Amino acid sequence: MNWLTSLANPAVFLRLTRAVLPWLAGASSALLGLGLYLAFVVAPPDYQQGETVRIMYIHVPAAWLAMFAYAAMTSASLGVLVWRHPLADAAQKTAAPLGAAFAFVCLVTGSLWGKPMWGTYWVWDARLTSMLVLFLIYLGLIALRQAMEDSPRGARIAAIMTLVGFVDIPIIKYSVDWWNTLHQPASVFRAGGPTIAASMLWPLLIMALGATALFLALHLTAIGNEILRRRVARLTLRAVAAGEESAPGDALEAAQ
Repeated sequence: MNWLTSLANPAVFLRLTRAVLPWLAGASSALLGLGLYLAFVVAPPDYQQGETVRIMYIHVPAAWLAMFAYAAMTSASLGVLVWRHPLADAAQKTAAPLGAAFAFVCLVTGSLWGKPMWGTYWVWDARLTSMLVLFLIYLGLIALRQAMEDSPRGARIAAIMTLVGFVDIPIIKYSVDWWNTLHQPASVFRAGGPTIAASMLWPLLIMALGATALFLALHLTAIGNEILRRRVARLTLRAVAAGEESAPGDALEAAQ
């Protein structure tokens, strides 16, 4: 547990981030490059959907990462409420724009995929609607953080709202099982094993691993930037306060 406690120290976290980031960036580039090659060159077209199925290799990892980012925000929010640690608050704050970006990519690629399959870019399907709700939750949390100062009260409010919004994650996951929807059911992570062919499964998994490495690299970078931004803000406030305290004395000395 001592090493976990040490990681909560911002200075230790920044040193670890500098050491890990090059490896994550390299892994992300290699995995995404390999995944794109397998997905768009090696993998066969679907017997029903044809070449359109290749949208899946972008759409599915984006959907996974949109939910994964929110799960990370939820864990960080617990750290804010239970331990009130500023590093957890920084992790919660910086994950929201990344999660929103992945949710946006998921919605756009889903619409492009849906047009040739369903004849329309959008239907109020349970899975699509719940993903749209997640995107709106992300936007709401981003707006909330921008409207409030970096204060313990603002951090707690954002953490509580994040926990409330987590109810949408199981709805997204199980919507195809709970309701009769146009969206296909789970074909990778399911009790009976994957139903997708191995020639399509491996490119999909590699793309998902690459996207996860990309998210981790971007998130660690964003957390580090947020730590440094807050450090600069504190130093600026101290400098301003010190200047205000010394100003009357300087004025009196100049008058004499």
